[in-house]
Amino acid sequence: MTNTKYIKLLGIIVGVVILNILVLSPGFLGIEIGGSALATAFGVTLLFVSALVVLYWSYNLLFKQPVALPVQQIKTHEDYVEALTHYRHVKTLANDIVLALEQLERMTKKKDTLLNVLNQRFEPTELSYKKFASVTQEVEKLFYLNVRSILNRLNVFDESEFERVMNQKSTQFSQELLQEKTNVYNEYLSFMKSSLGTNEEILLKLDKLLLEISRLDSFEPGDIENMPCMQEIDMLIKQTKYYKQ
Repeated sequence: MTNTKYIKLLGIIVGVVILNILVLSPGFLGIEIGGSALATAFGVTLLFVSALVVLYWSYNLLFKQPVALPVQQIKTHEDYVEALTHYRHVKTLANDIVLALEQLERMTKKKDTLLNVLNQRFEPTELSYKKFASVTQEVEKLFYLNVRSILNRLNVFDESEFERVMNQKSTQFSQELLQEKTNVYNEYLSFMKSSLGTNEEILLKLDKLLLEISRLDSFEPGDIENMPCMQEIDMLIKQTKYYKQ
């Protein structure tokens, strides 16, 4: 997303420069600053407006905090990246957000690598290909379900309240109430760690699956279910079958 912003900004700057060249070059429209009063006024106004346009888009693309995309509208990998990036300013969870973004990138790479290996070893019509591709899809679905759940928690996380509770500054409240508040926010942190840990486990299982596929020279449909990594993945999927967002 950051690269896209830079490309957009560069396009805007180039467009503004070209417009100024076309308008202010004597060989084109003949408007020249320092000529007639009207031409000078128009030229100065154009330069002023051009500067405002560049400043406006520079602020919007580079500095303005984007509006968080509602979780219900998140569909693509890019949507998940954009949604998580929105929370990078939350200092308390900054390291967790960075890890989650790294996991998203690694998930994409591992999936692409796995599909590339499958395409090299099998024909898409083969049962073995379909079995491996199917389990990869299920694991990917579980991975993004965890990210979606993280985003649901981030959406209601109040950093200022968290810092107030953790610093125990609210002396007007009883210790029992403060402890309950602390427990609530500790649950936020524990949930983040747990979800990130599950996704790290998923990435590890994909690595194991790639290793097992690369080791074997041939596959029989019955052998696939008996592969240790396939059994681990199947167990993970079954454990989260009734997982609620």
